[in-house]
Amino acid sequence: MIKVGDTLPDASVLLIEHDKHEEIQISARISGKKVSIFAMPGAFSSTCAYSHMPNIIRHMDALREKGIEEVIVLTVNDMFVSREWANQAGAFEAGITIIADSSATFSAAVNMTFDAPLIGFYNRSIRYALLAEDGVVTKFLLEESLSRITTSGADHLLDQL
Repeated sequence: MIKVGDTLPDASVLLIEHDKHEEIQISARISGKKVSIFAMPGAFSSTCAYSHMPNIIRHMDALREKGIEEVIVLTVNDMFVSREWANQAGAFEAGITIIADSSATFSAAVNMTFDAPLIGFYNRSIRYALLAEDGVVTKFLLEESLSRITTSGADHLLDQL
C-alpha cells in the first residue's frame, strides 16, 4: 500500500475533458506540482456520487487556498462513464481534473485495488485521498468506512494541512 514518503509510480491513465480524452503518464502530469488525488472505486456508485465528489467540490476554494495546484479525482472506469459522471456532478465546472484509470494500472501500481464480486466490482480502487508534492506522497488518508466518507474527504485532507 502506498504511504507517506513514496514516489507515485509512472502509470498510463486517461485524462478526461469535456470533449476529448488523452492518454497521459500520471507522473509527468503531477511533476513539479502540489496535487491532491482523491481515488474512488467507481463513478455513479452511491458513496462516490452523493458524498465524495460533492465533498470535494464544496471544498475546492479551500484546497486552492492551501496551495494545491491541481485536484484530481481518479476512478477505475472507462472514459465514457468518467466523462458523463464529471458532467453530471459539475466536476469540470469546479476545476477538478478527472482521471480514468480504466485498466487500474495506477491503482494496482500503488497496491490499492480490491474486488467486490457481489456488486460487480473487479480490480477497483480502494477509496483514499493523498497529497503529493513533486510526485512524493506527503499525506495519505485511507478511507475507514465502506459506505461513508469519514477519512478520505477534502475536508479531512484540509484538516491535515
